[in-house]
Amino acid sequence: MNNVEERIKQFNHSYSEDSLKIKYQRMSENAFSFFRGTCHLFYEDLAKENNLAHSPQVWICGDLHLENFGSYKADNRLVYFDLNDFNEAVLAPSAWELLRMTTSIFIGLDSLKVEQKQIKKLAELFLHSYSSVLSKGKARYLEPQVVKGTVRKFLKKVSKRKEKELLEDRTYRKNESLRLRIDNERLFSVDKNLKDELFNHIAGWISENGNHYNCNDLAFRIAGTGSIGVKRYLFLLQHVNKTKNYLFLDMKEALPSCVQPYMPIQQPAWLSEAERMVIVQNYMQNNSPAFLSFSNFNNLSFVIKELQPSEDKIKFSEIGKSRKEVREVIADMALLTASAQLRSSGRKGATIADELISFGASGHWQNSILDMSWEYYNRMKSYYAEFFKKHNGGLF
Repeated sequence: MNNVEERIKQFNHSYSEDSLKIKYQRMSENAFSFFRGTCHLFYEDLAKENNLAHSPQVWICGDLHLENFGSYKADNRLVYFDLNDFNEAVLAPSAWELLRMTTSIFIGLDSLKVEQKQIKKLAELFLHSYSSVLSKGKARYLEPQVVKGTVRKFLKKVSKRKEKELLEDRTYRKNESLRLRIDNERLFSVDKNLKDELFNHIAGWISENGNHYNCNDLAFRIAGTGSIGVKRYLFLLQHVNKTKNYLFLDMKEALPSCVQPYMPIQQPAWLSEAERMVIVQNYMQNNSPAFLSFSNFNNLSFVIKELQPSEDKIKFSEIGKSRKEVREVIADMALLTASAQLRSSGRKGATIADELISFGASGHWQNSILDMSWEYYNRMKSYYAEFFKKHNGGLF
């Protein structure tokens, strides 16, 4: 199946028409948005390649790109910056993760009109920085107390955001109680029968986890690009005793990884797709987001975590004019990628740290990844041009 239109429609065939309308509209914005929404195309094509350098078997998030690093508050209530999307997480050759990331550098920064010569240097910087951290064999992490430069300023900024701001943005007061604000853009109403079922489900989850909250309201939530179409709900919880304390919970349907059909490596047996995502996230992150867990609802698996005011992503559109700041962020992203692989080494089939250290020290594989990411960047631009033309023509 070589036709891009057919490949995209086949992958998204189970999603509702309304969800697809939103997803395709976001994918049409630029080539980077299209790249984010078509992870499956990348791995369908990659599986046909046979000239990618051999690399160690590691845990990968599967969809590593410039906007899948972000801030969040962990259980220890400190704010971290780390890899933050594990929907496609699998056991894979490390080169697969690196190739997706360097391709995203080419596509994402080209969308911001950065010079191609500069983009190539930044892709090289990512791989050199990754290799350097990996060769030292010590996993590191980024938080306001230890990080420097652009990420430090970013984390300090998001750390100052208050729960009150999130509440004011997402809720309104009705009969002395807060309710979610249905705006039909981010939050949508839920059918009464389904709403009752979800209320009962989250009440059971609260009880099982020893939390002292009641559920005030819930809504269907749309966020991101690639995830549009999956079932996703936002719950507004109120503390039983400290009634001025509220908590947002995000409950997102977990689907099979789009990487796995093309992956020759035997994967562990998981109880559910949500268990896969949560456990790999715990393997790879230094500290994971508060309330991170998984749950089954109506024979589907879901990932549950807290939605926080400190969640955000660095906007390259705002720092793109500063070469120094862009270099700092790319180097930090490389550090986090290497650290995540070191941290999860030896877990459920992943190679041991000593092999990762040797791989990082060798560096002979870097040029092949750069060459392939440049080739795929150009292929993705042609895919996007075809999609954009057909989307504007009403075929999507």
